[in-house]
Amino acid sequence: MIILVLGLPGSGKSYFAERLAKQLDAEYRNSDRLRRELFPKRTYSEQEKAMVYAMMFEKMEEALHQNRNLVLDATFNKKETRHPFLAKGEGKISIIEVRADEETIRQRVQKNRPISEADFDVYQLIKQEWEPLGAPHLVLESTNHNIDDMLQQAQEYLKNDPKSN
Repeated sequence: MIILVLGLPGSGKSYFAERLAKQLDAEYRNSDRLRRELFPKRTYSEQEKAMVYAMMFEKMEEALHQNRNLVLDATFNKKETRHPFLAKGEGKISIIEVRADEETIRQRVQKNRPISEADFDVYQLIKQEWEPLGAPHLVLESTNHNIDDMLQQAQEYLKNDPKSN
């Protein structure tokens, strides 16, 4: 089972995705962590972004080939970024989008977060560039107090999603 967890910076997607991966006994790959591993000094250029997504794609191919569970966590904000994953894993990928209200996001990105370097300006930029998904997927609303409910909704969705069985 391959699960793409996507959303804007500060939405709570990484907090959620890491916990979901543990529940599913799945490998977990986060784009921010990969970027830090690949680039000690990050510029957030298009080339960096392409390399990060290429590494994530490689991990997905390995998981598909070995029939392993994998949770991929990234913004996946543009169709061109999502398309290779969805095309390669057609019929085998479940998608979960995590959202939060803007005030919650503002508060979250102001805090020091160990992995993500995105601030509110980055959030606003990515929000402007966001391209809606055309594929069926689960949308979860994140608050600061509903992680258990989100995980339960995800488990129900995945149980009933033919792509995850």
